[in-house]
Amino acid sequence: MTIHLPDFAGGRRAYEPRREPLAVTTGSPFTSRTVFSAAHVVADQYADTTPDSPAAVDWDATLAFRRHLWSHGLGVAEAMDTAQRGMGLDWAGAAELIRRSAAEAKAVGGLIACGVGTDQLTGPASLTEVRAAYEEQLALVEESGAQAILMASRALAAAAKGPEDYLDVYGHLLRQATEPVILHWLGPMFDPALEGYWGSSDLDAATDTFLEVIAAHPDKVDGIKVSLLDAQREIDLRRRLPEGVRCYTGDDFNYPELIAGDEQGFSHALLGIFDPLGPLAAQAVRSLDTGDTAGFRELLDPTVELSRHLFQTPTRFYKTGVVFLAWLAGHQSHFTMVGGLQSARSLPHFARAYELADGLGLFPDPKLAEERMKTLLSVYGVDQ
Repeated sequence: MTIHLPDFAGGRRAYEPRREPLAVTTGSPFTSRTVFSAAHVVADQYADTTPDSPAAVDWDATLAFRRHLWSHGLGVAEAMDTAQRGMGLDWAGAAELIRRSAAEAKAVGGLIACGVGTDQLTGPASLTEVRAAYEEQLALVEESGAQAILMASRALAAAAKGPEDYLDVYGHLLRQATEPVILHWLGPMFDPALEGYWGSSDLDAATDTFLEVIAAHPDKVDGIKVSLLDAQREIDLRRRLPEGVRCYTGDDFNYPELIAGDEQGFSHALLGIFDPLGPLAAQAVRSLDTGDTAGFRELLDPTVELSRHLFQTPTRFYKTGVVFLAWLAGHQSHFTMVGGLQSARSLPHFARAYELADGLGLFPDPKLAEERMKTLLSVYGVDQ
């Protein structure tokens, strides 16, 4: 059962894979937290494409993975960063993904929220064009029956002159929204083009503008998703939210402590790391449902090392590790990504991801995961 994995020093080390997966069961939605997994897309490996081509998606495998998440009680955050939005998946592909996933959610009774952005804009845009792009996507998501997540916009970051432009654009969109939305603050570690979002690179000033948007329309904001990888800043922010507005953690470095919370509150979750952690994360949250915070931390704390590995700098390439683990786990038959993003991480990175995920028992069939890892090693010229 031994497999020889490449290390970061140019050598190899022996690793003995786990023989049995973690025992987990499917179940109903949670009662103590609202939890979304941002889900990846499965590429069509037979499509004749290039990194510049429109995304070719395997719709059957993509929707099957969403049914897997729903079966464990997780909600699906669709057409988000994890789905390679703006990194291989264009707006045409995202729109089709939203339509299909929303219909699937309705059919199975699954919770779904979908990303609303401005990625149909392909060059410099005015604030009027940014607002119109947002409006087009918001209309599509609402027509699909899904909840809207107002994503951070590269085009808005480029066009805005200061905080007042964010207040104007978001205020207009919130007045238009028919149902409460989730606002998403994605930090530049996930997308460098979002530096200075909310009108300032000073995070304290940006936070004040963000809160001003929410305070002006609290009835139209279900919650906020914060992806800044700064636990204390998220805690401070959630304590300043108007009553009834939720905080959904997007912190893939510190999620156990943020979801568990403290005497003054807690975060719900909307996380990319819950794509590979789905069944284990669901089991942990069910511990919280019974008031067993210690049991929740016992299950989820050991997963942080894997998450920090997948989301290491440059963080935006974490999607590669997520899809890699889905392949090893048997959720898809190949390790090909839209835009050719499977090349974005190194072989030692993959090897460590395999080792950490296997140690957690994340693979339903450890033998299959081992065989697929050996296949990848062989492609890279690493003999066993």
